[in-house]
Amino acid sequence: MKKIGLLSTVLALLVLLNMTALAATGRYDQAIQQAVSQKLHDAKQLQNVDSSVEDGIVTLTGSVDLYQDKLDAAKKVKKLANVAGVRNQIAIAGENVPDSVLQEKLAKKVAYDRTGYYDNAFNYLAVGVKDGVVTLDGATYNDVGLDSALAIVNRTPGVKDVINEVKVLPVSIYDDDLRIRTARAIYRDPVLGRYAIDPVDPIRIVVDKGHVTLYGTVESNMDKTIAGIRASGVPGAFSVENKLVVD
Repeated sequence: MKKIGLLSTVLALLVLLNMTALAATGRYDQAIQQAVSQKLHDAKQLQNVDSSVEDGIVTLTGSVDLYQDKLDAAKKVKKLANVAGVRNQIAIAGENVPDSVLQEKLAKKVAYDRTGYYDNAFNYLAVGVKDGVVTLDGATYNDVGLDSALAIVNRTPGVKDVINEVKVLPVSIYDDDLRIRTARAIYRDPVLGRYAIDPVDPIRIVVDKGHVTLYGTVESNMDKTIAGIRASGVPGAFSVENKLVVD
């Protein structure tokens, strides 16, 4: 009986604490609502966004033109005092772009992004689009490559949502050394050297914990075979997978 009485007391205390917490959170709702309304009013691109607040949780509805605007709206609200969370239900009401057109546009933009930078040949990004929802896949040498690609996608008209499946590769001195030696083996080959001077579409060398994967487009089956042979001949690689596509 004592255990039952103690359990009842604990449960009652938990309920009381929960109600107290909700009341404490809810008492800021009016102030939060005013602050959110002011933030939305000050941003030209968020004029069609509405908000409501309950127990410190802000729900955003309405519409914006770009997916980035939707992200920015939630970001602005999260920074406000006493906001416990944000439900982002904003719709993207910008122009509708056919999936094939949007995919071609994004693939080109991402391919031309960061040309000339050291990590360009060591990043591989693939773009897929279905019903305006963009899926970004692949692997990047660091966060910079991923963030730059996401910025492009988020700001492109026609994008309704974004699914990020890109892996940011771990920092590794061993992998860095393997990247450089693999690049030298491939690009110093007399047949493959021309791909080294293509800043947009080089042979992509992705190294993840000693495993090498080749991506990109080459002009012939012979080029693909030679690239695989050169990469496989580099000492220290645990495996080499040749995913080059012949144009």
